[in-house]
Amino acid sequence: MNIRSLTRGDGVVIGAAVVLFIASFLTFQSYSAFGASASRKAWDDLGMGMGIYMGAVIGAGLIVVNRCLPQPRKVLGLDLGQAGTGFGILAAWSLLWSLIDVPDGVSAGAGLILGFIAAAVLAGGAIATPLVPALQAALLPAPKPVAPQPYGAQPPGSYGYPGAQPQPGQPYGAQPQPGQPFGQQPAPQGAAPTAAQPAPADFSPFWFAVPVTRPLFPEDGSQAPIAELAPGTWYLAVEQRGAQLIAQTQDGRRGVLQDTSGIQRG
Repeated sequence: MNIRSLTRGDGVVIGAAVVLFIASFLTFQSYSAFGASASRKAWDDLGMGMGIYMGAVIGAGLIVVNRCLPQPRKVLGLDLGQAGTGFGILAAWSLLWSLIDVPDGVSAGAGLILGFIAAAVLAGGAIATPLVPALQAALLPAPKPVAPQPYGAQPPGSYGYPGAQPQPGQPYGAQPQPGQPFGQQPAPQGAAPTAAQPAPADFSPFWFAVPVTRPLFPEDGSQAPIAELAPGTWYLAVEQRGAQLIAQTQDGRRGVLQDTSGIQRG
């Protein structure tokens, strides 16, 4: 799960769920008759406390969990986010009529009023997030990327180098001699020098983040995604092929990012 994929709209949903949970412990309705008064909370009616208030809180949890997962999950054909939004709408609808249809001699308490407002905000935030660009911005700021090393290189002083073999009189893990391509063994004495290898394209690996969720495709050209890049997470670009990038995920998978528009370089 990646909490950095949460958006501002998800933050609205989380805040509304917290307020709704608190409201369930406040006075739901108060009564006064013949000089006597009494009150009850939402939890005095299990259908209201567990079915409406906690139902909306559980719905908010489904929305947030669905956002953090790499791929949307479905239960009985319904997306978890859609199911959570449905819980929020149902809670707001039920609390609205509980607020309107207050019997004579009964007053709506702070728990009912605050609960309706929180449920309405929860449902509104869940519905508006896919539609309002301002709510789609990342909730948590992206971490500052560390300076990347050339792809495949090891830090100086590390144990050994790829392709290097111990030579007589040369400590194991020592760097190649000046003018010698990385990983190539020194030519034996008296051997004719080989032609210099062409220099690679002028490309330096860099860190980047995507503005929206984008698929990562295999390097063999197939169109079945192997991973999904999420906003708010930094990935390493190790190669450039025209307008496309070869990206590496945090778990070491490599693939082709076909849509590079709007990416943020670290």
